[in-house]
Amino acid sequence: MFYRVFHWNFLRLPLALMASVALLASCATSHSPDTAQSSSPSDSTASSASLPDPRTLTGLSVVESLGDPTPISGTFTPRLPASITDVQGNAVTVTDTSRILPLDLTGNISRTLIALGLTDSIVGRTVSSTETALEKLPVVTENGHSINVEAALALHPTLVLTDLSVGPVEAFDHMRASGIPVVVLDSKHSLSTVEASIQAIGDAVGMGEAAQALGKRTRAEVDKAQAQIAQWAPKNPLNIAFLYVRGTAGVFFILGSEEGTSSLIEGVGAKDIATANGITSTTPASAEALLKVNPDVYFTMSGGLESTGGLDGLLSHPGVSDTSAGQKQRVIAIPDGMSLSFGPQTGEVLLAVARALYGVQE
Repeated sequence: MFYRVFHWNFLRLPLALMASVALLASCATSHSPDTAQSSSPSDSTASSASLPDPRTLTGLSVVESLGDPTPISGTFTPRLPASITDVQGNAVTVTDTSRILPLDLTGNISRTLIALGLTDSIVGRTVSSTETALEKLPVVTENGHSINVEAALALHPTLVLTDLSVGPVEAFDHMRASGIPVVVLDSKHSLSTVEASIQAIGDAVGMGEAAQALGKRTRAEVDKAQAQIAQWAPKNPLNIAFLYVRGTAGVFFILGSEEGTSSLIEGVGAKDIATANGITSTTPASAEALLKVNPDVYFTMSGGLESTGGLDGLLSHPGVSDTSAGQKQRVIAIPDGMSLSFGPQTGEVLLAVARALYGVQE
């Protein structure tokens, strides 16, 4: 995803990256402020014929943060020791999961652990793990997603799970040298990797059977959500571009398919216009690049939008106001930990984003 090599370069900047996902006050749509409520995958009688033309909608829509994941039903206990080979080829033996420290940019690892029933085993978090059940746990990242090694070690973790989307890498070397098992997971996430991601985390904590059940539940929810979204989406898909913006110091990019944007955008029945124009990796959002893609709607992260001064701040970036989306001020702000994580709540995420995109009311 965009936060593999790209993100660590910018995590060194003194920006408040991925601040706690404070919801922004929504601006006007074509009729009224539009705040999309998070929702479990469910049936709806609304269809594209009964919804407003999404190309006539204007203003900012803010997708509300999801609640905590629902743990998988059934009785599952960790089977330890668990011997695995992580994504880097490291052979790791996990003997104790009583104190797990999940460290990633999206918060996907902590959400998956909660869904596996391991909430009480989590001892710390990054700022992206915004789950209510974890809100009193210490944050071990600073200046965004730079790991405070001393703070992490002070928690005496028995297992560290990461996808290296936070860093620096030397922090994990230090933890290994201290005798803590560190499992590196794949940072590439998309709709097609949801089950594999859940399974990898489950295997690392000795809960492979629970992970298999959770993966099946998640896939069923995704399928149900996409079937519902198909009833909302117009036959002529909206063109979407995902913007990554942080602060006012020039961190402003268009994200391409390699960052998982196509999965999210296509998952809500729209077209990733940046990828269609050859932008497959993280690309500076120059005025020329924005005019070339000229989307109907911008997706962005809530924390990033807030950090750049809200909707007005985003529109002040060169080129943004000249595009179709900019002229209509049509922006969908998605909580940072939801947007590109593709974890156990993927179905809920797709529905919440689609509701905001198509003007679906509860």
